[in-house]
Amino acid sequence: MPLVNFTNLDFNQIKDSLRDYLRANSNFTDYDYEGSNLSTIIDILAYNTYLNSYNANMVSNEVFIDSATLRENVVSLARNIGYIPRPRGAAKANVSFAVDMTGTTTVSVTLKAGIVAVTSNSFSGQGFTFSIPKDITVAVNANKLAIFDSIVIYEGTYITQSFNVSSRVPNQKYILTNAGIDSNLIEVNVRDSSQSNISRNFTQSDSLFDLDGSSPVYFIQEVDNERYELLFGDGIFGLPVSEPNVIEASYIVSNGSDANNISQMNFAGQLVSNNNAAITANITSLTVDQSSYGGSEIESVESIKKYGTQIYASQNRAVTAVDYEAMIPKIYHETESVSAFGGEDLTPPQFGKVFISVKPINGVFLSTAIKTDIARELKKYSVAGIIPEIVDLKYLFVETDSYVYYNENKAPNSEVILGLTRNNIVRYSDSTELNKFGARFKYSKYQKIIDNTHIAITSNITTVQMRRDLEPLLNTFAEYEICFGNRFHVKNHGHSPVSNGTVIGYNIKSSGFKVSGITNTLYLGDKPNTGLKTGTIFMFKLNSPTNPVIVKQNIGTIDYIKGEIMLSPIKIISTEVNRGEPLIEISANPFSNDVIGKQDLYLQLDTNNVTLSTVTDEIESGDDISGSNYVVTSSYGYGTLVRGTPVLTTEQSDNVSLTGLITGADNATTEVAAGTNITTYTVTTGMNGSTSSNTNSY
Repeated sequence: MPLVNFTNLDFNQIKDSLRDYLRANSNFTDYDYEGSNLSTIIDILAYNTYLNSYNANMVSNEVFIDSATLRENVVSLARNIGYIPRPRGAAKANVSFAVDMTGTTTVSVTLKAGIVAVTSNSFSGQGFTFSIPKDITVAVNANKLAIFDSIVIYEGTYITQSFNVSSRVPNQKYILTNAGIDSNLIEVNVRDSSQSNISRNFTQSDSLFDLDGSSPVYFIQEVDNERYELLFGDGIFGLPVSEPNVIEASYIVSNGSDANNISQMNFAGQLVSNNNAAITANITSLTVDQSSYGGSEIESVESIKKYGTQIYASQNRAVTAVDYEAMIPKIYHETESVSAFGGEDLTPPQFGKVFISVKPINGVFLSTAIKTDIARELKKYSVAGIIPEIVDLKYLFVETDSYVYYNENKAPNSEVILGLTRNNIVRYSDSTELNKFGARFKYSKYQKIIDNTHIAITSNITTVQMRRDLEPLLNTFAEYEICFGNRFHVKNHGHSPVSNGTVIGYNIKSSGFKVSGITNTLYLGDKPNTGLKTGTIFMFKLNSPTNPVIVKQNIGTIDYIKGEIMLSPIKIISTEVNRGEPLIEISANPFSNDVIGKQDLYLQLDTNNVTLSTVTDEIESGDDISGSNYVVTSSYGYGTLVRGTPVLTTEQSDNVSLTGLITGADNATTEVAAGTNITTYTVTTGMNGSTSSNTNSY
């Protein structure tokens, strides 16, 4: 009988197959396969087969970019489709210092390439050096000062390496010996020979366009152990090198992201005058204008697999939204996440535009200068008729309120349960499942993370809210559009927000703010229209935490299906929340607990607004097996009418309640009790939409 085809790499299956094969052979009918020497031979054959099968399987996996696991192989496969992985990024900082040249005839001072500043070991117990890849020369001014103003320095060790080109070495390779190089800072100069003092600078290129046989360019490719190889032209594309040329390469080996946020350093650079005389005195202390930022790790294997194939599919041109998402990390190496979508997907549509939102690795928003640089680089790849527009990302926050049931017999105390649960939630909030465009908060997985935190936890009841932060233009009439990208849950169909002392609330909840013409702190509420698909927005004040009074009706609209809030022109003068800038927090319950970050919405789990409470599971603990005294927790979030600590009105009318409707002098409908005296508020011009305004989308 023939040997079977093995469907897995199980050693015992291989051994059994060999044994069955021999038993079917008449020459081995009477052998004892368990106790004879033949058993050892079968073990050896099975082991050899097992190793060969394993090796063949691993080799076949490493041939394809989807299944390869070794970085060298993934990089090699990506190289075949023209993709160069992003290098480790050196953190950069802006520093200033001056040199006093009084009493000398020096007209310029040069800061030599190499080390410029050093730090102490106070940053994570590690010292860092900062360098520059090229000389920087400044002129001495009329006050005899050479001022190095806000120069950019890069974290890492400055290294030089030279290669003698030899025709006697077949297939000569020019490999930089160090790992951790920021390839964007490589400087290459070529001298005619070792005796020549004249060198020619070669620039790095990643394309064959606009090159001819005299173009002084070089190319790079990643090789083994995260090192780089220099490649030169062949006389058709790029200027070639030949014997006896000498290649001189300088580069910076950095520590990547470990060197971010360094704000204290000391000068350690080398200064020379225009006469090449060393300068060691009259140097002011180093001032750090901007702490180090932008340090990043080398591109991961997973990222190479993702973007390598996308870049190949785009063929170095940007037509579709996916093409733009693939091109941005290539242009801007500090990209953490990117989202691109066509203007035709907007309401109203904007044809001929593609909107791009980028989350940098360090920081929150892109500067205007970086946006301009990205847009300029994109023009090399975009087709005519499509206008790329870089927009700021918008954060969509997820907030949770969890009641964790636990068996008190299996846990030391409730504090242990709360501490472990919060640690797991923080780890989940920092994971790559969130913190990106197109991310999805997975409700069932979130509950599972809580349940699996400790053996004592029996279940959890978790409610979910989503929040957007509106940054108003203070003292300016402006209308606002706040998009959540997720459908709202309509829990209040237009009835009273407080029923029999229980706060049901409105469908949206906001923090407090003040508007021109009204002295009290106001909040946003909503009232659904018939059909519960749309509604109107109003402002209300609080006479008590459970006694809202509507001050102004119809200040905007709400679309529960699209998850959008539109506010008519309104002049906001202050806000209760201020985290460096005035903010109005607006939250709502999602229609689905799986919240998605669509288009330019960057999804984050806000751990500062994650509430955890423990509840003893008396049934599991054995204290109340019948469940008569079981503590029931609602699966629907109610709580308060507003976000934050309620700010009550400073002027109240007696006996104000929520029954009855009456129209005020400004045609706003105010809820008061029938027959109650009314305090009339005069609203400034523009609240009815008659004033011209700016439109701000959030």
